[in-house]
Amino acid sequence: MASGNQTFFTEFILTGFPQSLEPCIVLFVFLLLLYLLTILGNSFLICIVVASPQLHNPMYFFLLNLSFLDLCYSSISLPKVLLDMFSKRRKISVIGCLAQMNLGLFLGETECFLLAVMAYDRYIAICLPLYYTIIMNKNVCRNVAVLMWSVSLISSTLPTILRPFVFCGRNSLDHFVCEVLAVLELACGDLSFYKAMIFFMSLFTLIAPLIFITASYICIIFAILKIRSRDGRAKTFSTCASHLTVVIMFYGASITMYMGKTKTFSYHLKYISIMYGIMTPALNPMIYSLRNKNIKDAFKKIRHNCLTKTI
Repeated sequence: MASGNQTFFTEFILTGFPQSLEPCIVLFVFLLLLYLLTILGNSFLICIVVASPQLHNPMYFFLLNLSFLDLCYSSISLPKVLLDMFSKRRKISVIGCLAQMNLGLFLGETECFLLAVMAYDRYIAICLPLYYTIIMNKNVCRNVAVLMWSVSLISSTLPTILRPFVFCGRNSLDHFVCEVLAVLELACGDLSFYKAMIFFMSLFTLIAPLIFITASYICIIFAILKIRSRDGRAKTFSTCASHLTVVIMFYGASITMYMGKTKTFSYHLKYISIMYGIMTPALNPMIYSLRNKNIKDAFKKIRHNCLTKTI
């Protein structure tokens, strides 16, 4: 496109919201409830894990990372979505949009790696229990966490640093938030670099961790089948059920978003993004706390200690 025909702009108009009042009210109430559940649920898990010495082990260290990540993931976009719902000026600056997009990619990729690490933790605990404290010691867990967050930060920001987006022509973004596939629809020039990067980064951050998780659970299933007691098998598998539920929810929506057709942004994808971007962070703490006996016991102990001190 010739430079004389390009119209550059500094902000996007978010057009993904419903146009009539009634759907806006329903969507606002739904998203507000999810955000409140996200804040309360993940804050609850963080407080319980930090305050309970019996939960200071690798499994809950990574669960703490997951709760913190979910808090950040929802907070980078959902408050603005709620403010924009009844606003006449549904706009976001280009810089703010790119920041929101890169933060979303960063946190999403981190969650992919984190779920893989949590699967590996369960594999070691079940398949190699005698070596668990040696393999998953504090230094290893801390180094894995630093590596995981660092790699995600680099991989999510490197494409836009190497080749910054140029926007011209339309500035209407058909989404609630700055999703990378929707933003690509408004970029100018040859987009093959970005689409190739999305595909290959999806292989690295989505498919590779999913294969790792699948392999871990295959080994876990074989180990569980070797347990003679039915109660023992059920108890062992229950320690993985919460994580497996979260994996299915998160990866199902993410793969639908990023491993499908990247040539055009589908109208329906913005609703799929609600599943992995908003619903998953809200449901994660409920899945882990309701199914986890150790967290429930830790909460009862903290509540008992608080009541004892007040009497």
